[in-house]
Amino acid sequence: MITVLLLIFSVIAGVFLGKHFGKKEKLAKNLLILSAGFLITICLNEVFPQVYNSELSSSNLGIFVIAGVLLQMILEALTKGFEHGHFHHHSDHNILPVALMVGLFVHAFIEGIPLANEEHALSPYLLGIVFHNIPISFILGAFLFNRKEGSKTPSYPSLLIVALFALASPLGMLLGNYFNPDLQPYFLAIVGGIFLHISSVIIFESNKNHNIDWIKIGLVIVGVSLALMMHLFHDHSQMGHYH
Repeated sequence: MITVLLLIFSVIAGVFLGKHFGKKEKLAKNLLILSAGFLITICLNEVFPQVYNSELSSSNLGIFVIAGVLLQMILEALTKGFEHGHFHHHSDHNILPVALMVGLFVHAFIEGIPLANEEHALSPYLLGIVFHNIPISFILGAFLFNRKEGSKTPSYPSLLIVALFALASPLGMLLGNYFNPDLQPYFLAIVGGIFLHISSVIIFESNKNHNIDWIKIGLVIVGVSLALMMHLFHDHSQMGHYH
């Protein structure tokens, strides 16, 4: 229950911030960079070790990591890089792009599947999703509730979209309960590929004029440090076990 509440709260909190501070694009970018530093550390320190320390470590799990990278590339063809803060492609329209919403829902749904067998309520994997949900939801809230004047889009569809996005990961977790636990490392490998692609794109996107962006570097370091602190204090014996 705590897991579901955290997932839903992270989306609602991000949307709330986006609704009230959505015009501050720099804030959204900084939140994304901070979350990317956190996410890539969780990916390398927590997700991949779980995948390769499973009993299936002799299998070609790396193929599923690559599949996750390719899957995220396909989803980004639908979202147009919304996960990276690229929402200018959508902001000039008075209708809600269905492809964007489908891409975001599938993205969040797949991330929820490996949570099915997590035994620790505040696992680093869960908090990685939560940290990433907030900036994405911030951008979503800014997009839905700060659309240009004259938009005829009613509020009810926007609220429905927020609800669907908030429930996507919990629904994925629910579905994960019906899968054979032996399949969990495969799903985790796929999500690891998704995490790796998203975080690396955000971190390594070219800076303007290729100058050193010390603020960006600092935010990445803060995100990495937060994840490392969690790694040091987290009791790995309580993490989800994959048979």
